[in-house]
Amino acid sequence: MTAPASEGVEIVRDFAAPPADVFEAWTTAERFSRWFGGPAVDVPLDRLAYEPVEGAGWAATMILPDGNAMDWAGDFVEVQAPVRLVLTITDAPDAPERATVTVDLSPAPIGTTMRFTQETPGFSAEQQQGLVAGWQGFFDELAAGLPARG
Repeated sequence: MTAPASEGVEIVRDFAAPPADVFEAWTTAERFSRWFGGPAVDVPLDRLAYEPVEGAGWAATMILPDGNAMDWAGDFVEVQAPVRLVLTITDAPDAPERATVTVDLSPAPIGTTMRFTQETPGFSAEQQQGLVAGWQGFFDELAAGLPARG
């Protein structure tokens, strides 16, 4: 389920792994680097500063298929293993504006239900749709990298 709205977007997605594994995929630099950006993008560990501690900053560089780089930055706002992660994000690290991303994880019959929201101030409906499509691609990679539910 996805729901673009004037204030942000929401994606609700199930994963066939327990919440602790999904949380770890979000909060371990090595695992985050594997899925953030989707299958065609590289996030080199030597260009990823990512230690989820409340109040800490984070930064990442994506190497795009055409060889160009895209820089990301933000801060960790809330880290509650294994149920909630709140961080800010921007692809304009020198700008002060940041969107808030919230990831809530709960047990589900399949394994985990993730409720993902991101603020989208100033985004058009088309930009919100593109954002949702991008994150869905990232989450496909996240799902592929999760251990099978046992």
